[in-house]
Amino acid sequence: MAHTDLPAAGMQRTDTPVERLVRAAECGDERAWSALVQRYGGIVWAVARAHRLNDADAADAAQATWLRLVQNLSRVRQPAAIPGWIATTARRECLRILRHRDRKACAELPELVDEPDLAGAVEAGERTVALARAFSRLTPADQSLLRLLSAEPALSYKDIACALDMPIGSIGPTRMRALARLRREVDALGPAAEALR
Repeated sequence: MAHTDLPAAGMQRTDTPVERLVRAAECGDERAWSALVQRYGGIVWAVARAHRLNDADAADAAQATWLRLVQNLSRVRQPAAIPGWIATTARRECLRILRHRDRKACAELPELVDEPDLAGAVEAGERTVALARAFSRLTPADQSLLRLLSAEPALSYKDIACALDMPIGSIGPTRMRALARLRREVDALGPAAEALR
């Protein structure tokens, strides 16, 4: 494979312009490709965590995202837009995996579970449904931010900022506003919200 004048392996510079990395990777430079994956891999994993994929599904989504980038690298006209392209592609791959998983789950018969504390299970189910209903009324931006902020293991603000294409400094205030809107949605549920109090 071709090599450009990028730093040697183990001495990877993080300040190489993305335009240069993209063009070098397009020409087959393995170090440039590795630098792109290293620089933007956190975005892919942050998006997968936001969609609550298990490790195997998250790895599949990441692999599919990088494959799409390899397939489309020669078509990239604005290399500076690569982080947004990666985040969007990762979201699409996560949704594809979730749709496939949902179809598979619908085809399987549910297992019967012996529940000794039926009243407790019903109450927990009501809380979950009420919170999910309130959460579903939030904007997609609020939902994505709150999912990323509650991911386990915790993500850095830098990864969240890259995944959502927002300034790091606005994450905290936006989080506070999103939680306030969630509280209002819970309160708007009226009697259904009692289970959450």
